Amino acid sequence: MKITVLGAGAWGTALAISLAAKNQVILWGRNQAAMEAAQVARENQHYLPGFPLPANLQASADFDLALRHALDDGLLIIASSVSGLRPILQQCKSYPLKNVVWLCKGFEESTRLLPHQVVKQELGDQILAGALSGPSFAQEVAQGLPCALTIASSSNTLCRMVVDAAHGPNLRIYSSDDVVGVEVGGAVKNILAIATGVADGLGLGLNARAALMTRGLAEINRLSTALGGRLETLMGLTGVGDLILTCTGNLSRNRKVGLALAEGKSLDLIVQELGHVAEGVRCAQAVKALAHDLRIEMPITDAVAGVLFEQVAAREMIERLLSRDAKAESI
Repeated sequence: MKITVLGAGAWGTALAISLAAKNQVILWGRNQAAMEAAQVARENQHYLPGFPLPANLQASADFDLALRHALDDGLLIIASSVSGLRPILQQCKSYPLKNVVWLCKGFEESTRLLPHQVVKQELGDQILAGALSGPSFAQEVAQGLPCALTIASSSNTLCRMVVDAAHGPNLRIYSSDDVVGVEVGGAVKNILAIATGVADGLGLGLNARAALMTRGLAEINRLSTALGGRLETLMGLTGVGDLILTCTGNLSRNRKVGLALAEGKSLDLIVQELGHVAEGVRCAQAVKALAHDLRIEMPITDAVAGVLFEQVAAREMIERLLSRDAKAESI
């Protein structure tokens, strides 16, 4: 199958490497010098050094070449951040695309829309479209370690296409028609990873981490249900699975943000040192506002937004959560 991956960051590169085992893949990035260097060195030295690009993978900064490669029966995979999704889609409008998948997790900050809503606004509903999500660190996928993901789409045809293209010995692909549930799980778990990073950085212990993750799952469920998602989706890879990985794995960017906040570092310095996008930072404000509009209680999300944007100290965030009134447990 002909596949184009738009976005040559760590995750886009890792997935492109995996897909190239049995497909013809073009990995597109906007930095021409970086793409030319990757094509010559057979390695994305800036975002994913140490992992060779397979022979079936071409690195290119030629947008027209990349898009034409994915036409007809090909597959276009957008590996941008949520903030970069709409601009890339607008570039794609003049091409007769049929099959589009995105990897980003979050809500668009200015509109509070999920990725599938942004895609529909820009490309309409005539294409086959879906979200590929799940617990996945780029370095491990590029290394060929086992990983399982979910393709979420209302189209069985697209789900089968993605399974055929990506399913293999080290990458297992499940399918779902609950796009909302998959996307909400992928978005909010990043905020919760910041919270658990803060708790771990303050040395509050494993009990506190477990409590934050469990009550965080309840917050995900409230928002997902309000937006039309299903509870059973959150019990799977894109809910519990992604939550566990992102909150506990040391490769998690959002967890690293929380750990740095616990040290008292400023958000600007944290983002500068990280060098990559941590989607939970941009997502926190949007989810807080959306929950307020929907009258949904999301205290952990509120607390994280307070630390990120309202100069609330990390320890005060924890104290606020612990001082809340006792209540019956519910999801």
